[in-house]
Parts: sequence; structure tokens; C-alpha cells
Amino acid sequence: MKAAGDSGIVKRISTDSVPVKPALRKPVRANVDSVKVYYTDSIRFSAVKPVDFSHLPLTWMEILSSQRYFNLNGKAIHVRSERYEPVSYDGMFYLLVVLLFYFAIIRLFFAKYLANLFTIFFRASMRQQQLREQVLQSPFPSLLLNSLFILSGGLYGAFLARFYHFGDPGHFWLHFFYVAVILTVLYLFKYLILRVTGWIFNISRAVDTYLFVVFMTNKIIGIFLLPFVVLISFAGQAVTEISITLSIIMVSIFYVYRFVASYSTLHKEIKISGLHFFLYLCALEIAPLLLIYKVLVTYLEKAY
Repeated sequence: MKAAGDSGIVKRISTDSVPVKPALRKPVRANVDSVKVYYTDSIRFSAVKPVDFSHLPLTWMEILSSQRYFNLNGKAIHVRSERYEPVSYDGMFYLLVVLLFYFAIIRLFFAKYLANLFTIFFRASMRQQQLREQVLQSPFPSLLLNSLFILSGGLYGAFLARFYHFGDPGHFWLHFFYVAVILTVLYLFKYLILRVTGWIFNISRAVDTYLFVVFMTNKIIGIFLLPFVVLISFAGQAVTEISITLSIIMVSIFYVYRFVASYSTLHKEIKISGLHFFLYLCALEIAPLLLIYKVLVTYLEKAY
């Protein structure tokens, strides 16, 4: 509409002089189940018709088969995969908590026993007969510390098996059980053999002294393995290697100390020679360990 002059007469402009383009509308999705397009050839909308893809030069199967990254048109491939099981350290954490709590209970209720034990061990104290008698008169804390040695030693042995790739790493708890049982049977067998030997040869006093040195060393080793076991459980590769190396050196020093203390004591009691003591070590100390190691390694290689 356009006003003409001041007369206020309104004239309609002819549509022939000004071309009017048809209004364009973008395709509208009228129904979620199908695609519909409004044809806008004129101002008025025509009837709604479905989209026709027949004019495309390629068929749908050709389009799908042209995708090289997807096997849409080929044979089905069966892929077998194991179920993903996340590695859980909850059992290890709770076991370490139990071991530390167990030692804390011993430390709390039997502090005097532990003080006497460390005094005898670190001060060449076999001459301190009074402290030795006090330690021998406390069988219950001795049993608790021997149990601690079995548990911490079994856990440490399982860590060594995993670190040096013996057996299946997934059977960690089975290895822990094996090592704990081996330590229990080994020292129980040694205790019985030495008791019988002392009774037969009438050297019970010397046997008692030797057994005291052996199990005292085991108690100290069980206590000193606790921090190394904690480090090996959750530390990285570098810290684990350092911890295992230091722990092996420490255990070796303790066993050398045990042999030296045992020989000095037995030499005074029954006048045993160095050669005889060395033969005893080879027969009842070194040979059983080598035999157990050989049998265990052979079993693990066949099983896994």
C-alpha cells in the first residue's frame, strides 16, 4: 500500500509491476515416524508428500558397503573376549591392617617381653641368663610372635614369587597359603627332630639353647618384615625393587647372626667342632630349603 499526495487517496499497486516471489519454507519434520516435506511451488502450500529417494544414483546397500571401517555387508565375526575384572587390593589392605593391629596388640600387652627379646638379640645376651629365663617363661607371647613370623613370612614369600614371576600372578593368595604352610611344616619338623636328637644323645640343654636362638631370630625377622611388606604391597616398581633388595640383605644378615650365635653357644655346651656344625647346617638347614625350592618351582611350572 502507498499513499498518493495529500489527497489521502490510497491506491493499490498492481502486482504486475512488482514481481512477487513465492514464499519459501524450510522443510519441517511434521511426524517423528517419517520425513515429510511441504512443496512450496506457489504461495499456497500443496499437499504433504513423503520424501522420495529413488532419484539417488546409489542404492542403500551400495552406500553401506562402501564404508571400509564397518563390516556392514560382510559375514559376522565372532570375537571372544574375557570379562574385565578390575584389580582389587582390598584384601591386601585389610590383611596388612590385621597384621599391624596384631603386632600392636602384642606390643601393648607384652611390652616387657618384647623389650627383653630385643635386649637379648642385639646385645650378645646369651650370657644374660636372667633375661633368657624370663623370655622362656612366657610361652603365650612367644607363640603369638611365631605366628606373626609365619604370616609375614608367607606374605613376603608370595611377593617374591610374584616379583620374580614364579607361577601365575593371579594366584597370589594361593602362593601365600603355600609359603605359610611350608614355613609351618619346616620349623615344626625341625623342632621335633632336634627334640628327639637331644633326648637320644642326652644334650637337651644344648638343644634348648639352639632352639631358643632359632625361634628368637624368627621372631625378629617376622617383626622387621612388616614395613617391607607394606612398601612392597602398594609402592611403585622402583621402590619395590629397592625394598626387596634391602629385605633380602636384612634377612641374610639375621640368618648369619643365627648361625654364629648358635655355633658359639653349642661350642660351649657340647664342644662341637666347626666341621660338624657345618655338616649339620648342610643337612638340616640348607638341604631342606633347596629341596622345597626345587619341588615348589617344579610344581608351579607344571601347574601354570
